[in-house]
Amino acid sequence: MQNTFFKKGSVVEENRLMRAALVKLDDFTYEIPKTFRSDMRVPARVFSSDEMLSALLEDRSLEQLVNVATLPGIQGYAFAMPDIHQGYGFPIGGVAAMAIDEGGVISPGGIGYDINCGVRLLAANLTAADLHPHLEKLATKIFHIVPSGVGKGGMLEMGYRELDLVLHHGAKRMLELGYGTAADLEFCEERGCMAGADPGQVSDKAKNRGADQLGTLGSGNHFLEIQYVEEIFDAQAAHVFGLAQGGVVIMIHCGSRGLGHQTCTDHVRLMMAVLSQWGYQLPDRELVCAPFHSPEAQNYFAAMSAAANYGWANRHMIGHWVRESFHAVLGADVQVNTIYDIAHNIGKIEKHMINGIEKKVIMHRKGATRAFGPGRPEQPDRYKSVGHPVFVPGTMGTASYVMAGTERGMDIAFGSCCHGAGRRMSRMKAKRSVRGAELRAQLESKGIIIRTHSLVGLAEEAPIAYKDVDNVVDVVHGAGLARKVARLRPLAVIKGD
Repeated sequence: MQNTFFKKGSVVEENRLMRAALVKLDDFTYEIPKTFRSDMRVPARVFSSDEMLSALLEDRSLEQLVNVATLPGIQGYAFAMPDIHQGYGFPIGGVAAMAIDEGGVISPGGIGYDINCGVRLLAANLTAADLHPHLEKLATKIFHIVPSGVGKGGMLEMGYRELDLVLHHGAKRMLELGYGTAADLEFCEERGCMAGADPGQVSDKAKNRGADQLGTLGSGNHFLEIQYVEEIFDAQAAHVFGLAQGGVVIMIHCGSRGLGHQTCTDHVRLMMAVLSQWGYQLPDRELVCAPFHSPEAQNYFAAMSAAANYGWANRHMIGHWVRESFHAVLGADVQVNTIYDIAHNIGKIEKHMINGIEKKVIMHRKGATRAFGPGRPEQPDRYKSVGHPVFVPGTMGTASYVMAGTERGMDIAFGSCCHGAGRRMSRMKAKRSVRGAELRAQLESKGIIIRTHSLVGLAEEAPIAYKDVDNVVDVVHGAGLARKVARLRPLAVIKGD
């Protein structure tokens, strides 16, 4: 049998070759042709701008994208969203569709370790001016009721039997236990529950890590922000979404915590142990994969679905605690409603038109999110006329955006969009470049309240560590992946370690 993995050259040499191979298709789209490497099955397509391209040549993200283009069953293109940066196997910001009935594979590295990391956005029937006198107290209340940080547990602790119900039923189980509202499920991707989840495919080690973490933020780039609507670009869509100029919104960004990470770790190891039987020759061991119809792939997909359900249950619980905090500080008459909840590290079975033929594919979106245009049956009825909401968070002190999916985006990238600004600086480099205390003072001088357990963690997520979110969104809007609806600005930031 052939060697399982190719050997590749240095990052400098690879990037030099890819820079020369990049073809500019229009102001927002670049392509590395299929002829660039003999093992590519499809071209690699990048949504970017001239200005942003230079950053892509400083890490292995483009090489990773080309590697994705070699995977069995891949359709159309290997896509990179404008927030692309180096990840595990797939680049973060990577999108790929594998035809299930044409030998298509599923790769845990194409979904990510933080399974169903995603964003939930809620809106309060208040203006920023209404909230201002209560903002300090509210931020402190939420900071204390929503635990954050590495390994931090929440107010719920579950045994295996109860946890299995959450893994099977997702956010619906939390509603049955008295948390949240039915509308929270209505305005959640998959209504907060992936079908086919099998808690039996989630290891005891993963369950132990997740037993007390429901309703918690975690660490790293996860955050909870109280924001206001600074500008509206699409009045019709904003009205449908329930957004008003100056209105208060709450953005929650987190995932499946230790349970999801361990689930990915476990199944990467299981697939790696049997990889040789498929006869694949992969350019990177981090792309370990299995044919979707194989037992290993089906077991992983069932475990991934269970972890995704945990992620939705987690954000559902945080949304509940946020609502409770608003009521405690401002009174029970304040309404806090979910606008939408959407994942950006997930694998989905979807149907798409490809070269005039409808095909069933396993979509890999890693650091990328659905951006389905008007009419798709997967979205809430209220949003079918405009396309569902898409959230593009910035980082502390910068804007975040609400966008909407488009029909063009369905055609050019399987209804996919970026998930944020995207890192341009490692956490270690950010810590060397920024002092947490100084960053906190800068943000507070702008009127942004900060609640965090760690100034070091704050420095890791400094605005300079990320691409300019305005530039990223301009590419998304210009390419037609999604259209701008509203820009949000932070009032208070709550972060973990």
